[in-house]
This record gives sequence, C-alpha cells and structure tokens, in this order.
Amino acid sequence: MASVQLSRLTKSYGKVQVLKEFSETFQDGEFITLLGPSGCGKTTILRMIAGFEKPTTGEIRIDGVLVSGEKTLVPPEKRNIGMVFQSYAVWPHMNVFDNVAYPLRVQRVGRADIAERVQRILSLVHLEQYADRLPSQLSGGQQQRVALGRALLAEPKLLLLDEPLSNLDAKLRETMRFEIKEIARASGITVVYVTHDQTEAMAMSDRIILINGGTVQQKGSPEEIYQHPVNPFVADFLGKVDFFPGTAAGGTVSLPGWGIRLPAPEGCPAGPVTVGIRPENIRMKQEAGDIRGTITRCYYLGDTTDYRLRVGEAEVRITADGASRLRFRPGDLVSLEILDFMVFPDQNVAEQLQIRT
Repeated sequence: MASVQLSRLTKSYGKVQVLKEFSETFQDGEFITLLGPSGCGKTTILRMIAGFEKPTTGEIRIDGVLVSGEKTLVPPEKRNIGMVFQSYAVWPHMNVFDNVAYPLRVQRVGRADIAERVQRILSLVHLEQYADRLPSQLSGGQQQRVALGRALLAEPKLLLLDEPLSNLDAKLRETMRFEIKEIARASGITVVYVTHDQTEAMAMSDRIILINGGTVQQKGSPEEIYQHPVNPFVADFLGKVDFFPGTAAGGTVSLPGWGIRLPAPEGCPAGPVTVGIRPENIRMKQEAGDIRGTITRCYYLGDTTDYRLRVGEAEVRITADGASRLRFRPGDLVSLEILDFMVFPDQNVAEQLQIRT
C-alpha cells in the first residue's frame, strides 16, 4: 500500500487561487476524507494526486517517490492508483466480468490469470453472482461496485474516490458507505475520499480534512472534529447547531436571550462570545428546573422528534427520540438541561458560515 506526502500545494487558474498552501501526509492504509462545500478545492487536491492536474506550486510524493513537482509530472497511468468517479463509467455493452477485466485485457494479461483475479475481486465487492449481467440489469449501487472492482483489480497502492455515491438514492448511499469502508479495510488499501456529505465523512473516515475557500479549517478524527470544532463554520458543517450571542466574565458565560449563565470553558477570554449548542445536547424534562421553555412546534421524523421552543427571547431547537412526542406537545412548559455546548470568541458568525465557492 502507499503513503502520500503533499507539500505546500497551491493551485491557481489564471488569477483565481482555488487552493492555498496545503501540506499533509496520508499514512499507509488510512481512510482520509476531503470534506467541504462545492468549489472549496477538495476535488482539485484529488486530481493533483491522480496526476490529472499539475500543482501551481508544491510537491506530491507517493511512497517517497516524487510524482508532481516544479519539473516533474508522472502521468496517471504510472502512479499505480485506482480511481472511481461520480459517474459509474461502466461499458454498457460489456457484462460485469468483462467490465472488471478490461484493464487486464488492455495489458494483455493471460486468460487464466484474468479469470482468477477477476473472480477474487468480484467476491470482494459482492458481485460474483452477477458476473454475466449487463450494467442495464444492475442497480446503481451494483454498477458503482463494478467501477470499484475495476479500480481495485490492478492492486493499486492508492484508491481515490471522487463523490462516488452522489448519484445514488438515500437508502443505497447508506448501504454503500459501509460496503466501501469494509472493502477498504479488507484490502488494506490507502483511500482518499472526496465528498460534501458530512454523514459519509463521519461514517467512513479515519481522519477528516475539512476545507473551505481553498483553506483547511480543521483536521482530525470524526469524533474530534464533531465534538471540538475550532470555529462556527466547522461546527455548522458537521451536524446541526444553533448559535447564540453571549458574554464571558468571571468564569461564566451569560446568555442574555435565555436569561441564564453557563460555566465558561477553561481559558475562555472575557468579553463577547458566540455559544453553539447542538439540538441533541439539550434534554427536556417535565419536572421543574432552572431553565424553562415552552414548546412551540413539533415535527415527528420517525426515529427522532424535532422540537422548537421559546426560552426567554430565544428560539431553541431540540432533537429527542421519536417516542418523546407522546410525552411532549406544543404548548407544554418544560425544563431544560444543557448537556454540552461550545464557546467561540466573538466574531462575525454570519460571515463564518457563508459557503465560499
């Protein structure tokens, strides 16, 4: 398998810089996700790793070998990578076996070797029973597995996936997330995965690199980024969160709109702050408590129920289990317990949350 070293990469098209200095090392066998809104630079990074784009400045090494630099550009076919695109890119006139076998036939590999290797890959991607079917006889997820199998056939050091699930329906996307993760684990291959879908990133990644406007906002494990976002953009992009203006002083954070005080995090500077609270981190209780609110709206979503409450001058969102709708109704006066919250130094949150393209 392969490690990838990216050193001070930039990419500009004319006067427009789409990627600012980007340096990172992807470890052997690691599943890395480049996450961010459309136009943030994540696909540009993937295409430079693949060799389809040359960095404006900077270097790329795969297993220590320079493949992109000021005077170097190794073509994609000589980088020993596999790539799966958003479109399935399967040949409609070839059956599953022949689609997967195509790269080996181009290389004039012997028939017996092709048969053995293709059968092994079809088993890995759970398509052995569909070897004789045409793509038109397959579901979208099965066609995507054909493309994945073809990419894995040549036993590449590195697998690059560019929004591979975006054309699938919601149920199939969920299934394929786990299938791709299991295939990557079984093969031990290094994976670089590009998506704008935070759920995909959270479910599949060893590490997430969140990018906005060509700049890395935060990198780390899914748990680290979700639980400890460094700014409001990160908090908002990964999951649901509401922001409230507050003031830090004397070891507490006051929320004027709520009329309450919360304990300030260690090291929190005094002055204006923004408090972020995820809807799942507020618990509703029918018993009396220090924070009181009135339920104004209720949306039943099956496994969860989504509530809106009026707390002082603030509108507050809470998510609870689906069965909670039997206990809590619009008009009910309830008490609230805040289980967790985030505090950010005062800044223009509206500007922070703007999706830059």
